[in-house]
Amino acid sequence: MTNGQIQLPDANGVLRAYTPRTEPLPLTTGAPFTSRTVYSAAHVVADPYADVSPDSPAAVDWDATLAFRRHLWSHGLGVAEAMDTAQRGMGLDWAGAAELIRRSSAEAKSVGGLIACGVGTDQLSVTEVGYPYSLDEVRAAYEEQLALVEESGSRAILMASRALAAIAKGPEDYLEVYGHLLRQAAEPVVLHWLGPMFDPALEGYWGSTDLDAATNTFLEVIAAHPDKVDGIKVSLLDAQREIDLRRKLPDGVRCYTGDDFNYPELIAGDDQGFSHALLGIFDPLGPLAAEAVRVLDTGDTGGFRELLDPTVELSRHLFQTPTRFYKTGVVFLAWLAGHQEHFTMVGGLQSSRSLPHFARAYELADGLGLFPAPALAAARMKNLLSLYGVNQ
Repeated sequence: MTNGQIQLPDANGVLRAYTPRTEPLPLTTGAPFTSRTVYSAAHVVADPYADVSPDSPAAVDWDATLAFRRHLWSHGLGVAEAMDTAQRGMGLDWAGAAELIRRSSAEAKSVGGLIACGVGTDQLSVTEVGYPYSLDEVRAAYEEQLALVEESGSRAILMASRALAAIAKGPEDYLEVYGHLLRQAAEPVVLHWLGPMFDPALEGYWGSTDLDAATNTFLEVIAAHPDKVDGIKVSLLDAQREIDLRRKLPDGVRCYTGDDFNYPELIAGDDQGFSHALLGIFDPLGPLAAEAVRVLDTGDTGGFRELLDPTVELSRHLFQTPTRFYKTGVVFLAWLAGHQEHFTMVGGLQSSRSLPHFARAYELADGLGLFPAPALAAARMKNLLSLYGVNQ
């Protein structure tokens, strides 16, 4: 590092000088939000000292994981727990997710934090012959997880099921399984539609690869049980489809955007409505996102967009194809920001992005002022570069 600069590699492996910021963006905590309900899908912190392999059950640093959730709550954000961002099905199995739900739900109660937890079917693992399960077994797996979340006192988010996607013969199977779950849910739930860009195993969810047909089935599930659906989380990275869908929702059913490409415009909304938020990108953007929503609470849509629009370039970078590896960038930024002492992930997923990808993520995040201690972030970035043989 010369004169405070860092040599960062670009996509072609060419080094160029970057001058880090010296001060973070000045952000403060504040009152709870009034105009939007906002959840951050939070990552888990791995235990770097555990002697495990990528195929082993996840070894989680519980203290650091819960501390990060307290960080999000301190800024007024809700926590969407045990979701895709927490590496469900990509390093974190059901046993680990169950423990995460128990611990985070208890922590939420102790600090008065908003929390909702993912309910899936990941007890049903893929075998050499695929998913050899029946609809009854899929429903039972959902029921087991739903019971745990309800017992924990958290709101349930019914996540998409790889097993159901594999065995469902058509829309009627989705209507049957989801109808049964909604009828027995003690409280209204959030329905989550996760697109195949996040998980290729979910191709054709809701019984069709035709998104219009799938949307109709999704809406049919909601229309049959509007009193049991708090809202929907849509993660299709298609802003217009989300807008069209939210305009068709029954009164009282919210739309939580999961679109990490177009979230500012979707949250801001239009004269016919808006989306709330349940976003993985609000893990690294937490304090800045909270500041923007508080501006929106005052009715200042322009000020909200002025704060949040510049973050989209970073989000699109982290969520670039293959999108499912966005968690690697999220954890990387948490390390640079000082929320954890290492860049290690459950399942060894820290190896899933390239050095140029990390370099650009650092540059964009630093430019936004996301790092509370820019000098610490720069030092850690320099250390990572040295591991790759880039001398400063």
